[in-house]
Amino acid sequence: MKIVIFGLSISSSWGNGHATLWRGLIKALARRGHDVVFYERDTDYYRNNRDIQRLDDCRLEIYPDWVTVKAKARDDLASADVGVVTSYCADGIAAGQEVCDGDCIRAFYDLDTPVTLFNLERNGSVPYIGPNGLRDFDVVFSYTGGEALTRLKRDLGARHVVPLYGSVDPESYQPVSGNNVAGLSYLGTYAADRQDKVERLFLEAARRRPYASFLLGGAQYPQDFPWTDNIFFWRHVAPAYHPSFYASSRLTLNVTRSSMAALGYCPSGRLFEAAACGTPVISDTWEGLENFFSPGSEILPAETTDDVLSAIDLSAEQLKAIGRNARERTLAEHTAERRAAELESALERVN
Repeated sequence: MKIVIFGLSISSSWGNGHATLWRGLIKALARRGHDVVFYERDTDYYRNNRDIQRLDDCRLEIYPDWVTVKAKARDDLASADVGVVTSYCADGIAAGQEVCDGDCIRAFYDLDTPVTLFNLERNGSVPYIGPNGLRDFDVVFSYTGGEALTRLKRDLGARHVVPLYGSVDPESYQPVSGNNVAGLSYLGTYAADRQDKVERLFLEAARRRPYASFLLGGAQYPQDFPWTDNIFFWRHVAPAYHPSFYASSRLTLNVTRSSMAALGYCPSGRLFEAAACGTPVISDTWEGLENFFSPGSEILPAETTDDVLSAIDLSAEQLKAIGRNARERTLAEHTAERRAAELESALERVN
């Protein structure tokens, strides 16, 4: 199939979890014989923090504005089998109109479903979804499962909704040698709506273990962030360095934004990345977590600082076993190749 995607950014992973997911998924789709085109608007924010210039697995169209690229996008859609618009696409409404006016399979992929539903409830509209909601799309994919699927139908008129969870490219994420200089690491862009969990599960643990080292990586952290002397900061960890980041600590922490955790069934890409690297993961809890990893044997759920400290105190042998089990589960169920097959299957059912 020829698949034309209108998305946020695949060229820059700066504060953007979409990029890593799409790179792995498009690589898997290309391997399966599909021709992929990805359109992203050239914005200052991503242009100044771009970590790739081109992709071998798809044609990347970085355009200045919708007026300039509209004719080219329309030509691509005329020969496409599938048109996909994603959440936070800079020209999502205009692109969605072009996709829905075409003859190809019309798909929307919401990689931010809880945020979408929150904005709709609070403001009555969503910046990247037009006035018709999602009812004109043949299929809507959601990064979040569970109740979110029902609400996409009820609140936005989606006719056919399919969960398409995060994934990992195991060729890019695999165990590397490391010296575990930190007792615990955390990788994530700053977000106010998960700060209370970061405070409880990471910062307070660092305060209570002042002689242990902690490692935090991510973009957009404010000047007044409550650092401690034993927290080392890596300002933006590009995807190529993620395996080394995970290998630098005995465990790594996953923290879910509150809007996502409230709906559940919301595994972040970081979960699968760390697991593919064989690093044991501590995660905040949310409904459906056990559908992705078995608590205790493949992942360590935590609600309190004491839970985190207890996990840190596990023996090296116990942690190694948890990391190994999680890696095996990830390679079996959570790879980009697996998600590409799920995407294919859903599109075939529409077709």
